[in-house]
Amino acid sequence: MRILLALLLLFANAIALTAPPQFTPVTPLAPGKTLDFPHDFGAHPGFKTEWWYATGWLTTADGKALGYQVTFFRSATGHDPDNPSRFAPKQLVIGHAALSDPAIGKLLHDQRSAREGFGLAFAKEGNTDVKIDHWRMRRGEDGNYQVDIDAADFSLHLQLAPSQKPLLQGENGFSRKGPQPLQASYYYSEPQLRTSGSIKAKDGTVRAVSGVTWLDHEWSSQVLDENAAGWDWVGINLDDGGALMAFQIRSKGKDGASGKLWGHATWRDASGRITHYAPDQVSFTPQARWRSPRTNAEYPVATQIATGSTLWQVAPLQQDQELDSRRSTGSVYWEGAVTVSRDGKPVGRGYLELTGYARPMKL
Repeated sequence: MRILLALLLLFANAIALTAPPQFTPVTPLAPGKTLDFPHDFGAHPGFKTEWWYATGWLTTADGKALGYQVTFFRSATGHDPDNPSRFAPKQLVIGHAALSDPAIGKLLHDQRSAREGFGLAFAKEGNTDVKIDHWRMRRGEDGNYQVDIDAADFSLHLQLAPSQKPLLQGENGFSRKGPQPLQASYYYSEPQLRTSGSIKAKDGTVRAVSGVTWLDHEWSSQVLDENAAGWDWVGINLDDGGALMAFQIRSKGKDGASGKLWGHATWRDASGRITHYAPDQVSFTPQARWRSPRTNAEYPVATQIATGSTLWQVAPLQQDQELDSRRSTGSVYWEGAVTVSRDGKPVGRGYLELTGYARPMKL
């Protein structure tokens, strides 16, 4: 009997040691409160999912336009966070990088993933510093970012310098993503980052580049409604120095676009005035679609976005900007450089992200 009791106690202890972690919920900020900088530039390991997402337009010395994207994800696993083993995969770090060059005709992209640890992969607290092997994004005390990516078909070495303060999304950084209160994230953007550096091609050719970048940082524990298929999102650096962010969360359907569950937009104009738009004030209306020859997914790569009474026309730098990340995050999505016009006049450039069209998105 004593042996049986001992075994039962060992089993109970094992269950306690391997109990799934309780992730920190995203809740509305108290009145008068906002995100805490510089601390919130860094990682938030108590939350389930987090990403740092840089997208931008670059120009070469001979005037050629290119788009680029670099994303680092941090994902907490179901392993006990108090497990003392250095080998316990408590946090995963994932990286995506892509280059959009119309001369190539499709997206060049690469991906990395690793468990955090041993100095090889990490997402540090206190300030942005995320790394996987030779891929790294870090923010200096002066606010400047250094981005270094050695991908399979290209290398990026870029410096991003802020020209304005962070743009808090939603209510002072609390961003709703669905009809339920817990379907939310903490979210800020850094638009209009002055960008310089170089791109190295697979053949060793190095080109100096300059341009402008949009950077998003978002963390959450429960974002999508169970009926959500994915989202459409756009981040635009406006030519007048302003910034526009808009998104919609779509419900599940055969075509991945059966209806809108939620939406929001933020427009900071040239004077610095910020306007937020509620779900019923934001819409995405497809203007042109492109079907992938690889996945057969169809994406609305040109779209009209309404923010209140203002209409924005979004058109892609090139149609084929599909990114297959099934070796890391398990998803296929369209993410590409776009131009934006209003009243028939060009007003900015940015990136459009379309998820859940190949299959419903899961974080």
